[in-house]
Amino acid sequence: MKVTLINRQLRKMLSAFGSLTRFERMLWMSSMAVVALSYLLSPQGDALSLAASLVGVTSLIFIAKGYVIGQVLVVVFAILYGIASYHQRFYGEVITYLGMTGPIAVAAIVSWLRHPFEGSAEVQVAHTTPRKWLQVVVLTLLVTFTFYFILRALGTASLWVSTLSVATSFSASYLTYLRSPYYGIGYGANDVVLIVLWAIASADDLAYLPMVACFVMFLANDIYGFINWRRMRRRQQEHTH
Repeated sequence: MKVTLINRQLRKMLSAFGSLTRFERMLWMSSMAVVALSYLLSPQGDALSLAASLVGVTSLIFIAKGYVIGQVLVVVFAILYGIASYHQRFYGEVITYLGMTGPIAVAAIVSWLRHPFEGSAEVQVAHTTPRKWLQVVVLTLLVTFTFYFILRALGTASLWVSTLSVATSFSASYLTYLRSPYYGIGYGANDVVLIVLWAIASADDLAYLPMVACFVMFLANDIYGFINWRRMRRRQQEHTH
């Protein structure tokens, strides 16, 4: 039974590109183009940063659609981005993405596979109750408080920005796991923080400019994700009533 379910989901994931709307294809292609162009204009192209950026923007268009393949790509992105961050001594980003975002994405894969909307490739959007919001707030505060001292002990570059990135990234990841439309707001806030973080790095080394472009396009995709998930929720509610 489980094997049949996995095979069905794999077929749905392979056809995911074909289900993108014209706007979504344009958003994805423009995101890829901006990231690639910034890489070509960089005096010392960082292939790893480029790869992470391209995987990242691709993952977001599928997450915006509520497709599990988006979460699978987040795991790949977390690995690539974590390595790129390590080279820049952004230890907060390394710990956040390899130790938190990646594992939560794995948990989200399981959660989304268990909650498809009426057997489709689209995940069922969940209602974010006050109790769930309390969980998000309490866990975010605990994680942020703990990570601040860990990052300070490691001598993390741009400590306060890195700590804020931990807070926004964790809340966004957890909201994604909860199948909440507000994941887009959380990741949008994280995108703004990371634009600042990598802009600081790019001021010293333009090879990291693609990461700035990456998170600018992440912001555009996450805004669309929030809007589309609200549409999904309304459509799903209308369909079930």
